[in-house]
Amino acid sequence: MHSTYIQREQALGYPQHGASVRAMGDQKTGVGGGKLPPGTEPEMESRIQKAVEFKAEGNRCYKDKKFRDAIGKYHRALLVLKGVHEEGEDGKANGRENARLTEAQKVRVESTEIECYDSLTACLLQSELVNYERVKEYCLKVLERQNSNFKATYRAGIAFYHLGDYGNALLYLKEARSREPTDTNVLRYIQLTEMKVQRSNQRERKGFKEVIG
Repeated sequence: MHSTYIQREQALGYPQHGASVRAMGDQKTGVGGGKLPPGTEPEMESRIQKAVEFKAEGNRCYKDKKFRDAIGKYHRALLVLKGVHEEGEDGKANGRENARLTEAQKVRVESTEIECYDSLTACLLQSELVNYERVKEYCLKVLERQNSNFKATYRAGIAFYHLGDYGNALLYLKEARSREPTDTNVLRYIQLTEMKVQRSNQRERKGFKEVIG
């Protein structure tokens, strides 16, 4: 399982950390010096901690305005956590109780994933050519688990606006306004979206009149 995860990382073009990354899957040792079996609680904890470290590195890159590097770090963190999920599912399927995450680990995994997706949207919006489809995707992932997240709601509205889906843009932007009524950016985007809707309606009415003569 872990080798598959590393291959996926390499296929995506992310730099490897050599032995430090491989150690998560094949160099863990127990108290007596023997290797720990895959999916044991200490090994799962090690992976989660590695994801948290990647996220922290991403945060440092973001503060330094190294947005491309930050995106890479957040993706690394999410890939590690994906491996954690897959190992846990395999463990349950094979009846290995020790492969299951503890409740505390589940909380850490979920909060780390939310923070990574939230930070990824912030980085993507700083790009010269913004991938609004990806921004929308990540915002919705955050809102699935944390529907009160103001930034994700607002950024989802922005993404829908730039994708030309003005109905959903207004839906998310007005929801964001209900949480932050005086936020000038939210109010500006609502105004822009309503103007787009108005112009679209005018074109539709004009086209209808031309059809009926």
